[in-house]
Amino acid sequence: MLAYLQNIAVLFCVNAMLAVTLNFIMGYAGIFSLAHAIFFGVGAYTAANVAMHFSDSLLLCTVAAVLVSAVLSMVLALPALRVRGEYFVAASLGLQVIGVTVFSEWKGVTGGLGGLVGIPPPTIFGHALSTPAEFLALAIAGLIAVLLITTALLRGSFGRSLMAIRDSESAAQSAGKWVAAIKTLSVAVSAGLAAVAGVIYAFYMSFVNVEGFMLETSILLMAMVIIGGTGTVFGPIIGTALLMVLPAALTYLPFLPPAELGTIQQIVYGAVMVLLMMYRPGGLVGGRRKGGQA
Repeated sequence: MLAYLQNIAVLFCVNAMLAVTLNFIMGYAGIFSLAHAIFFGVGAYTAANVAMHFSDSLLLCTVAAVLVSAVLSMVLALPALRVRGEYFVAASLGLQVIGVTVFSEWKGVTGGLGGLVGIPPPTIFGHALSTPAEFLALAIAGLIAVLLITTALLRGSFGRSLMAIRDSESAAQSAGKWVAAIKTLSVAVSAGLAAVAGVIYAFYMSFVNVEGFMLETSILLMAMVIIGGTGTVFGPIIGTALLMVLPAALTYLPFLPPAELGTIQQIVYGAVMVLLMMYRPGGLVGGRRKGGQA
């Protein structure tokens, strides 16, 4: 039972990191992306390749993953950020499809559909992390670091610029804000920090393949942010907890057929989203909008 709870806790921290980093661009910059799972995957594959072929140092693998993911996101974001609103969502969907195709076909780097196996445990100052308790401590530290970094950025001038762009791009541009550069940098920060979750995930699982980075993952992450509350510090974490506890709770209901659990979970997710949009459009943390509007 303890091992099961530790496993849930590690995966919760990984998903919470992803939700927090997605909220960084969704809630504060108004950039709705359906390609967040790709940068999660880039971090995981980069760390796995560095560990398997160069060094199993956790610091080196993390730095490499963050840099590769951030740079790649900037290259991909430059053309995509020329569009706004629903057009960017469509563009990010295209990036998601391209990313999954690359993960599936680039066998020399990703292992193709079979993935990469035998990823060695990471080392910190010569000590190899191998026990569930050590990985849980690492995952918690990663989540705290991501929260601190995003919070520090949002409390400064960069965060104010992001929120100005979210509220009105044209007004922000009129005020002298370099909108394209700020949006591109925000996407790079989000992708780079998402790669940290990918590093922890790859080492914890000691195996990665494309199944963990599909469109369904990006949609689930967006649901975590929306349900918890966009533009809030702890909303994404609460949304992550809800959407991770819910499936585990459903498995303990004896009257539900095991073969149909996946379908039932999707129905419950959809119902929760609809109810929240009707009664708490700001999310569980955001609450109702001002003026009594639902």
